[in-house]
Amino acid sequence: MSRQETIHKNGQTEPTSAIALSDVEFRRRGRVILTDVNLTIRRGEKWVLFGPNGIGKSTLVNMMSTRGFPSEGTVDILGNRLGKVDVFSYRPLIGLSSASLARELPPGEDPLDAVVTALTATLGRWRDSYTPQEYEQARRLMAEFNISYLEGKQMYRLSEGERTRVLICRALMADPQLLILDEPTTGLDLGGREIALRALARIGREDTERTVVLVTHRLEEIPQGFDHVAMMGRLSGSEADAYATNVAGGDPQPGTIVYAGDLEHGFTSERLSEIFGLELTVTHEHGRWGAYAR
Repeated sequence: MSRQETIHKNGQTEPTSAIALSDVEFRRRGRVILTDVNLTIRRGEKWVLFGPNGIGKSTLVNMMSTRGFPSEGTVDILGNRLGKVDVFSYRPLIGLSSASLARELPPGEDPLDAVVTALTATLGRWRDSYTPQEYEQARRLMAEFNISYLEGKQMYRLSEGERTRVLICRALMADPQLLILDEPTTGLDLGGREIALRALARIGREDTERTVVLVTHRLEEIPQGFDHVAMMGRLSGSEADAYATNVAGGDPQPGTIVYAGDLEHGFTSERLSEIFGLELTVTHEHGRWGAYAR
C-alpha cells in the first residue's frame, strides 16, 4: 500500500494526501514555465503557495483546481489523477477563488447566484434550482464578508474588492474538501483586507479535514492559522544550465518549488532575498508576517 493511503473500517482505501505533484513540468509554446515540481499536501493541512509574480503560481493553481494539466509528471487531486478521471465528477469538492474564475462568470450575474451556483460547480444560473435553505446559506456567507448589500446587483458593476469577496464566498459555499484561494485580498482596501483576513484566519485555524491552499506574493496578507508554505523560485546554477537552450528570447528560467515545509523555517530573510533578488529583512510580529528592503 502506498504511503499516501490509509485503510478505513469498510476496508476501502482513501488517500491521506489532498494534493500530490510528482516531477511536474509545464511547457507553453516551447517555453518551459515550470519544471521539477514536487509537492505533497496532506488532508486537513493549511498551506501558503508563495512566490513573486510570473513564477508559475497560477499555472499550479490551474492544475490543483483540475483546470489545467501538466506537460509531464503526475498530478493527483483528492485521490484522482488528472487525465485518468473525469474532472467534473469531483470538481464540486474543490472550492476556488481566482481572478481567472471571475472572468468566466456572466457579467450580469446576481452576486447571490454567483455564490449559490458553486453547489453545482456551474458558472451562471441557468436551469438549476436551489432551495431556500441553500440561498440562506449563501446569504450568511455574504454577511460574514460584509457584502450582503450586493444581493440584486450585477457582477460587472462590482468593484474589484467586491468581486474578490463574492468569489471567496463562492469558494466556501459547497463546504469543499479542498479550498484554493488565489490572491484572495487583491483589490481590497485596508478595511476590506482586514475583514477578509479575519475570516480566512478562522478557516486556517479550523480543525477539520478540509485542505486549504492560499496563494499570495505578499507576506502581510497571510492569515493566522496557516502553518505550511511552498515557496517558488527560479532554477539556478547547474540545474538552470539544462534549460539554457529551451528558453528563447531571454525569457526567465523555469519556476519550481525551492522550499516546502513550515512557515518559521521557510520565511527567512536569506531565502526571500534570493527569491526576489533584493536584500530583504523578514519580520514576524503579532502573528503577522512582513518584509522590507534593507
